[in-house]
Amino acid sequence: MSRNAAETEGKILDLAESLIRKNGYNGVSFRDLASGVGVKSSSVHYYFPTKEDLGAKVARRYTDRFLNALGDPEDGPATASEIMKKLQDLFVSALGSDGQMCLCGILAAESAGLPESVVSEAKSFFDRVSEWMTVSLSRTEWAQNRSEEEIKAQALSALALLEGGMIIARVRNDPALLTTLRPQLAT
Repeated sequence: MSRNAAETEGKILDLAESLIRKNGYNGVSFRDLASGVGVKSSSVHYYFPTKEDLGAKVARRYTDRFLNALGDPEDGPATASEIMKKLQDLFVSALGSDGQMCLCGILAAESAGLPESVVSEAKSFFDRVSEWMTVSLSRTEWAQNRSEEEIKAQALSALALLEGGMIIARVRNDPALLTTLRPQLAT
Protein backbone atom coordinates (compact mmCIF):
# COMPACT_ATOMS: atom_id res chain seq x y z
CA MET A 1 0.00 0.00 0.00
CA SER A 2 1.39 3.40 -0.94
CA ARG A 3 2.00 6.07 1.67
CA ASN A 4 -0.93 8.16 0.39
CA ALA A 5 -3.23 5.13 0.44
CA ALA A 6 -2.15 4.28 4.00
CA GLU A 7 -2.77 7.89 5.06
CA THR A 8 -6.23 7.89 3.50
CA GLU A 9 -7.10 4.58 5.13
CA GLY A 10 -5.89 5.94 8.48
CA LYS A 11 -8.01 9.08 8.10
CA ILE A 12 -11.07 6.96 7.32
CA LEU A 13 -10.43 4.77 10.37
CA ASP A 14 -9.86 7.79 12.62
CA LEU A 15 -13.06 9.47 11.51
CA ALA A 16 -15.07 6.23 11.69
CA GLU A 17 -13.84 5.65 15.25
CA SER A 18 -14.75 9.18 16.29
CA LEU A 19 -18.19 8.97 14.70
CA ILE A 20 -18.96 5.55 16.19
CA ARG A 21 -17.86 6.74 19.64
CA LYS A 22 -20.11 9.78 19.24
CA ASN A 23 -23.13 8.43 17.31
CA GLY A 24 -22.93 4.64 17.50
CA TYR A 25 -22.29 2.19 14.68
CA ASN A 26 -25.58 2.86 12.92
CA GLY A 27 -24.97 6.61 13.10
CA VAL A 28 -22.09 6.34 10.61
CA SER A 29 -22.41 6.24 6.83
CA PHE A 30 -19.85 5.88 4.08
CA ARG A 31 -21.14 9.17 2.72
CA ASP A 32 -20.29 10.92 6.02
CA LEU A 33 -16.85 9.33 6.02
CA ALA A 34 -16.16 10.32 2.42
CA SER A 35 -17.27 13.89 3.06
CA GLY A 36 -15.25 14.13 6.28
CA VAL A 37 -12.07 12.77 4.71
CA GLY A 38 -12.51 14.59 1.41
CA VAL A 39 -12.79 11.59 -0.89
CA LYS A 40 -15.55 9.99 -2.94
CA SER A 41 -17.77 7.35 -1.37
CA SER A 42 -16.34 4.84 -3.80
CA SER A 43 -12.91 5.49 -2.28
CA VAL A 44 -14.18 4.52 1.17
CA HIS A 45 -15.56 1.31 -0.39
CA TYR A 46 -12.16 0.68 -1.99
CA TYR A 47 -10.56 0.42 1.46
CA PHE A 48 -13.55 -1.17 3.20
CA PRO A 49 -15.89 -3.03 0.85
CA THR A 50 -18.58 -3.20 3.54
CA LYS A 51 -19.47 -1.31 6.68
CA GLU A 52 -18.92 -4.58 8.54
CA ASP A 53 -15.30 -4.67 7.30
CA LEU A 54 -14.83 -1.10 8.46
CA GLY A 55 -16.45 -1.65 11.87
CA ALA A 56 -14.38 -4.75 12.58
CA LYS A 57 -11.12 -3.03 11.62
CA VAL A 58 -11.92 0.07 13.69
CA ALA A 59 -12.65 -2.09 16.75
CA ARG A 60 -9.53 -4.22 16.26
CA ARG A 61 -7.33 -1.14 15.91
CA TYR A 62 -8.93 0.47 18.99
CA THR A 63 -8.32 -2.67 21.05
CA ASP A 64 -4.71 -2.93 19.92
CA ARG A 65 -4.07 0.71 20.81
CA PHE A 66 -5.72 0.34 24.21
CA LEU A 67 -3.65 -2.72 25.07
CA ASN A 68 -0.51 -1.05 23.79
CA ALA A 69 -1.21 1.83 26.17
CA LEU A 70 -1.59 -0.65 29.04
CA GLY A 71 1.74 -2.23 28.18
CA ASP A 72 3.11 -5.65 28.99
CA PRO A 73 1.16 -7.15 31.91
CA GLU A 74 4.33 -8.89 33.11
CA ASP A 75 6.24 -5.60 33.39
CA GLY A 76 3.53 -3.28 34.62
CA PRO A 77 2.51 -1.95 38.02
CA ALA A 78 3.44 -4.11 40.99
CA THR A 79 0.38 -3.71 43.19
CA ALA A 80 -3.28 -4.41 42.56
CA SER A 81 -4.23 -0.81 43.35
CA GLU A 82 -1.64 0.49 40.85
CA ILE A 83 -3.04 -1.84 38.19
CA MET A 84 -6.58 -0.59 38.82
CA LYS A 85 -5.36 3.01 38.73
CA LYS A 86 -3.60 2.47 35.40
CA LEU A 87 -6.75 1.05 33.83
CA GLN A 88 -8.93 3.78 35.32
CA ASP A 89 -6.54 6.47 34.06
CA LEU A 90 -6.97 5.20 30.48
CA PHE A 91 -10.75 5.43 30.75
CA VAL A 92 -10.55 8.89 32.34
CA SER A 93 -8.16 10.04 29.62
CA ALA A 94 -10.40 8.73 26.84
CA LEU A 95 -13.52 10.40 28.22
CA GLY A 96 -11.70 13.58 29.20
CA SER A 97 -10.00 14.05 25.85
CA ASP A 98 -13.16 14.20 23.79
CA GLY A 99 -16.15 13.36 25.99
CA GLN A 100 -16.84 10.23 23.97
CA MET A 101 -17.46 6.67 25.06
CA CYS A 102 -15.18 3.67 24.82
CA LEU A 103 -15.62 2.44 21.24
CA CYS A 104 -16.10 -1.18 22.26
CA GLY A 105 -18.50 -0.17 25.04
CA ILE A 106 -20.68 1.49 22.40
CA LEU A 107 -20.43 -1.56 20.14
CA ALA A 108 -21.25 -3.90 23.02
CA ALA A 109 -24.35 -1.86 23.85
CA GLU A 110 -25.47 -2.11 20.22
CA SER A 111 -24.37 -5.73 19.74
CA ALA A 112 -27.85 -7.17 19.20
CA GLY A 113 -28.11 -5.30 15.90
CA LEU A 114 -24.52 -5.51 14.64
CA PRO A 115 -22.78 -7.86 12.22
CA GLU A 116 -21.09 -10.83 13.89
CA SER A 117 -17.53 -9.80 12.98
CA VAL A 118 -18.03 -6.38 14.62
CA VAL A 119 -19.51 -7.99 17.74
CA SER A 120 -16.60 -10.44 17.79
CA GLU A 121 -14.08 -7.59 17.75
CA ALA A 122 -15.93 -5.77 20.54
CA LYS A 123 -15.97 -8.97 22.59
CA SER A 124 -12.27 -9.35 21.91
CA PHE A 125 -11.65 -5.96 23.53
CA PHE A 126 -13.26 -7.09 26.78
CA ASP A 127 -11.60 -10.51 26.65
CA ARG A 128 -8.14 -9.09 25.99
CA VAL A 129 -8.38 -6.29 28.58
CA SER A 130 -9.72 -8.78 31.16
CA GLU A 131 -6.83 -11.11 30.32
CA TRP A 132 -4.35 -8.25 30.71
CA MET A 133 -5.83 -7.48 34.12
CA THR A 134 -5.84 -11.14 35.14
CA VAL A 135 -2.17 -11.59 34.24
CA SER A 136 -1.27 -8.29 35.88
CA LEU A 137 -3.21 -9.04 39.07
CA SER A 138 -1.85 -12.59 39.24
CA ARG A 139 1.61 -11.13 39.88
CA THR A 140 0.49 -9.18 42.94
CA GLU A 141 0.38 -9.98 46.63
CA TRP A 142 -3.41 -9.55 46.47
CA ALA A 143 -3.65 -12.64 44.23
CA GLN A 144 -1.94 -14.99 46.66
CA ASN A 145 -4.29 -17.80 47.70
CA ARG A 146 -6.87 -16.80 45.09
CA SER A 147 -8.07 -18.99 42.26
CA GLU A 148 -7.69 -17.94 38.65
CA GLU A 149 -11.49 -17.79 38.38
CA GLU A 150 -11.67 -15.35 41.30
CA ILE A 151 -8.95 -13.16 39.79
CA LYS A 152 -10.76 -13.20 36.42
CA ALA A 153 -14.05 -12.28 38.10
CA GLN A 154 -12.42 -9.35 39.89
CA ALA A 155 -10.83 -8.15 36.66
CA LEU A 156 -14.18 -8.26 34.86
CA SER A 157 -15.92 -6.48 37.75
CA ALA A 158 -13.44 -3.62 37.63
CA LEU A 159 -13.77 -3.34 33.86
CA ALA A 160 -17.58 -3.34 34.13
CA LEU A 161 -17.45 -0.58 36.76
CA LEU A 162 -15.31 1.62 34.53
CA GLU A 163 -17.46 1.04 31.42
CA GLY A 164 -20.63 1.73 33.41
CA GLY A 165 -19.03 4.75 35.06
CA MET A 166 -18.14 6.09 31.64
CA ILE A 167 -21.79 5.81 30.56
CA ILE A 168 -23.03 7.67 33.64
CA ALA A 169 -20.30 10.32 33.38
CA ARG A 170 -21.19 10.91 29.74
CA VAL A 171 -24.94 11.20 30.24
CA ARG A 172 -24.34 13.59 33.14
CA ASN A 173 -21.78 15.51 31.08
CA ASP A 174 -19.41 15.10 34.03
CA PRO A 175 -16.14 13.43 32.96
CA ALA A 176 -14.69 14.04 36.43
CA LEU A 177 -17.21 11.54 37.83
CA LEU A 178 -15.11 8.75 36.38
CA THR A 179 -12.17 9.82 38.56
CA THR A 180 -14.25 9.32 41.71
CA LEU A 181 -14.91 5.64 41.07
CA ARG A 182 -12.81 3.15 43.00
CA PRO A 183 -12.55 -0.23 41.37
CA GLN A 184 -12.36 -2.49 44.41
CA LEU A 185 -10.88 -5.92 44.80
CA ALA A 186 -12.24 -8.47 47.25
CA THR A 187 -10.27 -8.53 50.47
